[in-house]
Amino acid sequence: MSHHLVLRVVANLLLPFILVFALYVQWHGDNGPGGGFQAGVVFAAGMILYALVYGVDALKKVIPAKTSIILMSLGVLIYAGTGLSSLFLGHDFLDYSGLAANSTQGQERGILIVELGVGIAVAGAMIAIFTAFAGRTPEIEDKEW
Repeated sequence: MSHHLVLRVVANLLLPFILVFALYVQWHGDNGPGGGFQAGVVFAAGMILYALVYGVDALKKVIPAKTSIILMSLGVLIYAGTGLSSLFLGHDFLDYSGLAANSTQGQERGILIVELGVGIAVAGAMIAIFTAFAGRTPEIEDKEW
């Protein structure tokens, strides 16, 4: 494994910056380009980098398959829950103006909550898709190519 030393060092240096950038895109996506989908993909890309350097089994130890399923479900529940809370407050589905006393603050809160749900769902889905494809065993041996 010593022949992967440079890759591991570079990945260890880049991974925290990738994950922090994903958080930045998540929380500042409503003010500029970005948001939940982009943040989820950036976060998943960081985890995929980890899997490419340390192996898919190492990623499965960090984020098991059940965790990916929980993340996908949680993201959808956050998204739908925000819409349903608007309905229960007497507004239209995903009309965030009722989430705060001020309509503008309600819109800001609603967008942040919905984008958080999207980011969590996308990250879970991308990680699940990667581990499903990368974790399968090939039917043809490499030497048979």
